[in-house]
Amino acid sequence: MAFDGLFIHSLLTNLSPTLLTGRLTKIYQPFEHDLILVFRKNRKNYQLLLSINPQYPRFYLTKNSLDNPKVAPTFVMVLRKYLEGSILQDIKQVGQDRIINFSFSNRNELGDEVELVLSLELMGRHSNVILYNKQDGKIIDLLKRVNPDENRARLLLPKAKYELPPLNPGIDGFLLSKEEFSKLAKENTPFDFAKKVNGLDRDDRLELAGYLEDDYSFDSFKTFFNHFDNPKGYIFRNNKRKEKIFVYQPYHLDLTPYSKNEDINQALDEFYHEQETRDWVHQRAKVVLNIVSNEQKKLSKKLIKLNNQLDQAENSEDYRIKGELLNAYLHLVKAGMTEVEVPNYYDENRPLKVHLDPALSPARNAQKYFTKYQKLRNSIKHVKEQIKLTQENLTYFDSIETAINNAEPEDIDSITDELVAQGYIRRNSKQRNKKIDEKSLNKFKLSSGKIVLVGKNNYQNDWLTFKKANKNDIWFHVKNIPGSHVILTDSQPSEEDIRETAEIAAYFSKGRLSGHVQVDYVADKRVKKPNGAKPGFVIYTGQNSIEVTPEEKSVLSKRIDKSTVK
Repeated sequence: MAFDGLFIHSLLTNLSPTLLTGRLTKIYQPFEHDLILVFRKNRKNYQLLLSINPQYPRFYLTKNSLDNPKVAPTFVMVLRKYLEGSILQDIKQVGQDRIINFSFSNRNELGDEVELVLSLELMGRHSNVILYNKQDGKIIDLLKRVNPDENRARLLLPKAKYELPPLNPGIDGFLLSKEEFSKLAKENTPFDFAKKVNGLDRDDRLELAGYLEDDYSFDSFKTFFNHFDNPKGYIFRNNKRKEKIFVYQPYHLDLTPYSKNEDINQALDEFYHEQETRDWVHQRAKVVLNIVSNEQKKLSKKLIKLNNQLDQAENSEDYRIKGELLNAYLHLVKAGMTEVEVPNYYDENRPLKVHLDPALSPARNAQKYFTKYQKLRNSIKHVKEQIKLTQENLTYFDSIETAINNAEPEDIDSITDELVAQGYIRRNSKQRNKKIDEKSLNKFKLSSGKIVLVGKNNYQNDWLTFKKANKNDIWFHVKNIPGSHVILTDSQPSEEDIRETAEIAAYFSKGRLSGHVQVDYVADKRVKKPNGAKPGFVIYTGQNSIEVTPEEKSVLSKRIDKSTVK
């Protein structure tokens, strides 16, 4: 299930007691579709994420720390003016629809108390956050202003009267009486009944229909709805390994249990972490991703062209043979001829047609074939060097792409710095390279308690391998594909230590989704960096290999939270 009406009802049973009467102390917009509201209550801070991402609009309490942009967008400035320092008086859902109203009390410039509503509408691509005055109902501002031509149902601009969007009529399952249920049950099949209930997405509707097919009674109906007053976080996977989150345990859907969390907010934070991180990273890395994509396309085309040149050069014997045959049969060539047929003594004297330039003498035509042959033969070394260089550059940009896919939002600055240093991005005079230290890295604890460090980009990889690691630590890297440098901080690892560390290395590589990934491991002292090599590129000898399957849940369960890294 997604953020349908019943899911929102469940979340509010958990979230409302935590936030109500809290003071809104901080507001910022880390990304285009996302707002962070920080509430202070009982000497604790709570971060509320409001997201109108068109693919997965949502809200919940998050513990993820996100950067506060140096320049606040206009909507954030408006929210700070009207809401910062205000008290959250109420949180209400509109019926069982995907609209949540956060009601605040504050004082204006004259000291008069005003009531303001921050309305969160989770409507897919029409999602929005709207601030309006409760007294006169007029919109103060919106996160997403909508041109009247794009939405004729209502006006979504400052100073317009706030109106609810068109809502789907349906049965409110929390208010339905036993008598009303009995009457509807006589007129509808279980599935048709479920379709009439408001606030259900497809999965919830199928699950409710399953309950009613098992026992078409009011008690069965209430049993299903009681789940939403006592929510927990259940994550399931379908047959395509796609994860879904529920506030109850479904029994009538073809799903496999994946994890359970007693705290629905924490479950949501974990469930959306990878999706939102990937989305936030791509928002922040637009410039870098465009450069990487363009360079990959150019280098791939160049590699095809160079391989064609090499193939032509290595198969240039045909030019030498034609030159020799022309010299041997010059008497057959007459002035003005454009081709001549001569016996090929390299092929049992079978006739061979040789094209001629009528403007050249027979001897000059022969010399022309020899010259072309020699030129192609001489080019082989150069073309091979170019192929090697092009392949290295292509591998380098593959490593940048992999680093972005494994990155967190704060890592993009380091990747940008790397491309600036390599001359692919023009340096901003205000840009400063961030210092790399152990806190910059990903850090894991194995079952044995041993620590594993993981670089997240090429600069961190080099720093980890050549400055941080001890020479007897064990260095891991996936074989022949881009990935992170991984250090097991121990010189005498067990087989289980090696397997667990190899799984981490496989997960933080381009082979993350593969079923079988080969990982090399060797003492760090055997890893060398060639002179002039690009960041992250190394060579090593004396390695051993192990084949593993990276399992996300297993790998991430070993990760040490950044707040504990010292």
